Amino acid sequence: MTDQALHEDRSLFTPVLLVGCVIVLVGFAIRASFGVFQIPIQEEFGWPRSEFSLAIAIQNLAWGFGSPFFGAFAEKIGDRKAIILGAILYSLGLVLTAGASSAFAIQFYEILVGFGVAGTGFGVILAVVGRASSPENRAMSLAIATASGSAGQIVGPIVAVFLLEIMKWQSVFIIFAISILLVLLLLPFMKAPERASKEEIEESLSEILSIALKDPSYMMIFVGFFSCGYQLAFITAHFPALITEMSAPIDPAGWCGDLGIETTAALGGFAISVIGAANIVGTLAAGWAGKRYGKKWLLSGIYAGRSIAATWFILTPITANSVLIFSFSMGFLWLATVPLTSGLVAHIYGVRYMATLYGIVFFSHQMGSFVGVYLGGVLYDMYGSYTTVWWIGIAVGVFSSLVHLPVKEEPLNRPSTI
Repeated sequence: MTDQALHEDRSLFTPVLLVGCVIVLVGFAIRASFGVFQIPIQEEFGWPRSEFSLAIAIQNLAWGFGSPFFGAFAEKIGDRKAIILGAILYSLGLVLTAGASSAFAIQFYEILVGFGVAGTGFGVILAVVGRASSPENRAMSLAIATASGSAGQIVGPIVAVFLLEIMKWQSVFIIFAISILLVLLLLPFMKAPERASKEEIEESLSEILSIALKDPSYMMIFVGFFSCGYQLAFITAHFPALITEMSAPIDPAGWCGDLGIETTAALGGFAISVIGAANIVGTLAAGWAGKRYGKKWLLSGIYAGRSIAATWFILTPITANSVLIFSFSMGFLWLATVPLTSGLVAHIYGVRYMATLYGIVFFSHQMGSFVGVYLGGVLYDMYGSYTTVWWIGIAVGVFSSLVHLPVKEEPLNRPSTI
C-alpha cells in the first residue's frame, strides 16, 4: 500500500464513487432504452426485426471490443481522458444515428455508440472506483457503482417512452447525445488515489496479462461471463417487443391496473424499469455478500437462479402479472454478477491493471450480448417468436453456473520483487 493511499479518506462515499455513479447512471439510461426504439424504427422504415437487432448487437460487440482498449488507455494516459473520449464518441454516434436513413448506416454508427459506452461504462469506471476504495469498502463500492447502472435502467426506458409520445425517435437520440456530454462537467471531482501494492505497481501490463491469460481460473471467468451478456442484452433489446406483442390483454383489475398501465407497450417499458429497480437491491446484496462469502459460489448461484426464473416464465402462460414477477426475479440477479466478477478479478490479480483485465473478461460478456440480441432478431424473423432463443439463454446460464465452480479464488502469489 502506498503512503498516499494510507492517508486517503477511507469512507465509503468518496467523490470518485459519487461521480462514477452519475456517469454510469446516465450512460446506462441511454443504453438500456434502445429496446424501446425497436418497434418505432421498424415501423418507420419497414425493416425486418433483425435489422435494428443487428445494430444493437454491433453496439454491444463494439462496447466489449473497446473495453480492454479503453481500460489500457485509462491506465496509461489517464482515467478522465478515457472518459472524455468515450463521451464524445457516444454523443457522436447518437447524433449520426438520428440522421441515418438506412439500416447499414445505423448499424455502422452503433460502433461509435458501443465505443462510447466502453469509455463511460463499467470497464473504466469500476476500475477507478476500485482503486479509490479502501480494501474493506471495495466490494460495496463496486456494488454501488454497478447499482447506479440499474438506476439508469429504471430512468432510461421510462424517459424514452415519454419522449417518444411527444417527439420523433431522432429527436430523442439528440437529447440523449447532449445528456452524455453534460456528465463531463463532473470530471474535475474524479481523481483516484493509487491503492495498489508495491509489487503490483512495479509489475508491467504485459507481465500480468501473460500470467492471467495462462491461468485456467481467468479463462473460466472469461467464458462464464458470456451467458450474462447473452441474457441481459437479449432481454433489454427484445423483452419490450415480446411483451408488446403478447396475446394476453392487460387486466385492469390486476397489478398493472393498480399501477395505471393500460397497454402492453407501456408494460414493456415498465418491465425493464422493474428489472432495474430490483437490481439495485440485488446488486447491493451481492456487494454485501461478496465481502463475506466466496464470489465464485455466489456467481454460480446467480446464473442458476436466472435459468430457473427464465424456465418458469417460458413454461407459464404469459400474462401481465407473470411479466412483473419474472422482471423482479431476473432484476434481482441482473447486474449482481458485475461487482462479483470485477471483484473476483481484483481479488486474484490486484487493482493496478483491473481496467484492462476486467475489460478483457467483459469482452466475453459483450460477445454474448451480440449473439443474444442478433440471434433474437434472426430467430424471431424465422419463427415469429422468441421461444427458441429463450431456451438457448437458459442453457448458457446453466453452463456458466457450472464453469465458475472450479475457479481458484485466491490472490495471485507474487514474488516480493519483480
